[in-house]
Amino acid sequence: MTIERILDYAHSLMKKTIEPGDAVIDGTCGNGHDTAFLAELVGEQGHVYAFDIQEKAITNTKKRLLEHGLANHTSLIHDSHAHVQQYLKDKDQNNISAAIYNLGYLPGSDKSVVTKPEGTIQSLENVLATLKKGGLVVLVVYHGHPGGAEEKDAILEYVSELDSKHYQVLHYGFINKKRTPPFILAIEKLS
Repeated sequence: MTIERILDYAHSLMKKTIEPGDAVIDGTCGNGHDTAFLAELVGEQGHVYAFDIQEKAITNTKKRLLEHGLANHTSLIHDSHAHVQQYLKDKDQNNISAAIYNLGYLPGSDKSVVTKPEGTIQSLENVLATLKKGGLVVLVVYHGHPGGAEEKDAILEYVSELDSKHYQVLHYGFINKKRTPPFILAIEKLS
């Protein structure tokens, strides 16, 4: 057996959950890697809602999607993921099958522009409200930057309090790595 790296495991969870035709969310599109991955999984009949507060992230993601012919079934939204419900089509309300977040900052960009606990938790509340039964939210939590520890602690507290009758939460990460290695929180909606 080989233990999967953090991002590989996040993608493995998405592959097991998402089917062609699904509606999904990329809460932090960044450089477009996850957005393109999700767009391939949902296919032309599905839809990806991709959010980022940085114009550079939207531009980078759009370029990647165009290069791979995936732009037609993706909405790039230059806004906080906290406002996710404002952008979902009516048919996708309560019908989201998966969402993924890479928390922290945009690689190769201004490290002072980071995800914040309040916005991330508001986004989680909104996404969990739109998630269908069996749906999954995966958070890749990078927390080695200024403000990262506060966001990590707030999210861990929030997900720990989710009702186990309705959600199960997995915590996956390496505990013997140097510095502050990222980890995954995966939330599955049971009912």
